[in-house]
Amino acid sequence: MRIHGWFVWRNLSQDLKGRLNSLSTFAPCMQNLRCLVRSKMAITLISTSRSYSTEPNTQLSTDLIKIMEQRLSSIEQRSACLQGLMNKPAASPAEYSKANKELRKLSSTMDLINELRAKQKEMEGLRSMMAECPEDKDMIDMVAEELGEAMEEEKRLQCLLLKALLPKDDADERDCILEVRAGTGGEEASLFAMDIFKMYEKYSLKKGWRFEVVDITESDLKGYKEASGAITGDGAYGKLKFESGIHRVQRVPVTEKSGRVHTSAVSVAILPQADEVDVQLRSEDLRIDTYRSGGSGGQHANTTNSAVRITHIPSGITVSIQDERSQHMNKAKALKVLCAKLYEMERSRIQTTRSRLRSEQIGSGDRSERIRTYNFPQGRVTDHRVGITHHSINDVMQGDSLDVFIDALLLQQEMDAITSFSSRQ
Repeated sequence: MRIHGWFVWRNLSQDLKGRLNSLSTFAPCMQNLRCLVRSKMAITLISTSRSYSTEPNTQLSTDLIKIMEQRLSSIEQRSACLQGLMNKPAASPAEYSKANKELRKLSSTMDLINELRAKQKEMEGLRSMMAECPEDKDMIDMVAEELGEAMEEEKRLQCLLLKALLPKDDADERDCILEVRAGTGGEEASLFAMDIFKMYEKYSLKKGWRFEVVDITESDLKGYKEASGAITGDGAYGKLKFESGIHRVQRVPVTEKSGRVHTSAVSVAILPQADEVDVQLRSEDLRIDTYRSGGSGGQHANTTNSAVRITHIPSGITVSIQDERSQHMNKAKALKVLCAKLYEMERSRIQTTRSRLRSEQIGSGDRSERIRTYNFPQGRVTDHRVGITHHSINDVMQGDSLDVFIDALLLQQEMDAITSFSSRQ
């Protein structure tokens, strides 16, 4: 125990002062003792503390800490209640299962709370020691140093707990579906749609995610009229969800002879992938049509009805896939995209009912909203929601600097969540 170590140090130092006061070796002995105690304390601190070096060292306001403490007390009481319920012999299997599931959800937060409480108890002990020995300057200095370190650790734990208490989107950890469509601008819009689609593909691969092309419809100049892909990886949707919207490009098209800059637009949609339990598809609600895929002819000409179009009759949503030569594979891809669209439709309905925070603060993600401009002549990319401009457009298009915007948007979301967290009290 660190506090015990301090009492040992105090007793030893007082004993040495009494016995060695007249000896010239007193100062070196005391210095060696201090070094020994500091080393022991450092080893204890390192071995008993977790590292949070990646967390921001932020000072939370007193009011926010007060609100957070109320939430923490509620969680502690709820956890104790659930533990009591699980320890009751009379608890039914259903009650036990429900309590156990809720406890698992609270476990990571409770670990942080317990660590915070231990740190706060340690701080109380250090303050008591300082109050007991106000005239012992050496010990006061050493305890004050340790108290300062403990206070920094307390702040980090409070920041972690605040983040854990903020509202979460259950879909953030899911895989996602990327859809890119050429908008105004004709062939130039299709070419830029291809660039944007490949930008997200490169970004996904740099993140270690798996990127699978679902379907591509090419234009006459081999641009993409429409393209969709499935992105699989931890937190893929949570990272990319604010990429939905209108991406505007300003550049000289390859079809432009006079060198004039044109403005075109591309629509991007990011949809969380749905599990089977999220969306129940009834066969009577689906109309499935097959037809021959379009192609460039020659050996790639499709002579069978492998392309699939699925229409969800209640919602009117239609998904067409012709990327694979197998009708079975195209049908599976189409169902995956359809499920993602229906899941997102239901999520949007619930979010609209619950809160308008996202649409008011950071943008709705609707494809009618212009979110970003890519200006090639000036070599810059500007995100209009957070007002950030990056002056290396090539890095962005290669997927290297896309995090400049993504991280800013996620930070803005977190700030809005903190505002909402405070205002609900």
